[in-house]
Amino acid sequence: MATLPDNRLTLRAMENDDIPTIQAMAQAEQWPHRKQDLAAMLELGAGIIALVEGKVIGSAMWWLWGETQATLGMILVSRPFRGGGIGRIIMETALDQIGARTIQMLTTESGLPLARKFGFRGVSEVRQHQGTSFTAPLIPLAPDERIRPMGQSDIAPVAALAKAACGLDRQALVPVLFEKGHAVVLDRGGETIGFAFFRRFGRGYVIGPVVAPDIPRAKALIAQWLGARSGEFTRLDMIGECGLHDWLEDLGLIRINRFVTMVRGEEPSIAQPGQSFAITSQALF
Repeated sequence: MATLPDNRLTLRAMENDDIPTIQAMAQAEQWPHRKQDLAAMLELGAGIIALVEGKVIGSAMWWLWGETQATLGMILVSRPFRGGGIGRIIMETALDQIGARTIQMLTTESGLPLARKFGFRGVSEVRQHQGTSFTAPLIPLAPDERIRPMGQSDIAPVAALAKAACGLDRQALVPVLFEKGHAVVLDRGGETIGFAFFRRFGRGYVIGPVVAPDIPRAKALIAQWLGARSGEFTRLDMIGECGLHDWLEDLGLIRINRFVTMVRGEEPSIAQPGQSFAITSQALF
């Protein structure tokens, strides 16, 4: 355990036993994470917690994707301890642990000054939609296209398509999402050209990630899950320029938050043929 300059503050690695405390801190910020959500996130990554006289007062988590990239999230400081530099110490420690990688994180407007101090710059945005939809329009596909359940043999092509669309290595993530949730793929003549995952999260369910060749096919993939789970509370974290925000609001999934995508290092390279419409989560991207 490392002792920090004020003599009361210590940092240590996050453990599974810390999850109930982290969840309570998240709920104080009106973040919806369940214990199961946080456990799954920690299983994929690592984290630190900050303590004052043995009491947990802050946290950060990060995830390594391939050899050169990482995402950073779950940066929390309890309200009574804000303004004293604890957030800066947590960030410094997390960044040191991540090392020399391109790092991405999502932040609100209030978090921009701290992120910029550490060399992050804004490159795009994510808009959160949530609500309950009772309608799911039928979106026509081409004659040689169909939406079908994802199978084990789809994991590799889906991971490759996801990486091309978002720029992050998804080889570790896709098998976990497949195991813990559900997914459909958009098949064109035997080739996987899109996909949409669906899983339990927070107050209800989340649709994401979603990758598709264009807006109509992204709508078809999202509508597949909205139709299958009509009346369920559902959330999507959508890429800012995805072109689906008005459509989602018409279906009952309103925009409630906006987040800035920040990058430190070289911005990940995006390739075709797929386009990212919805991310996995605000931590994992």
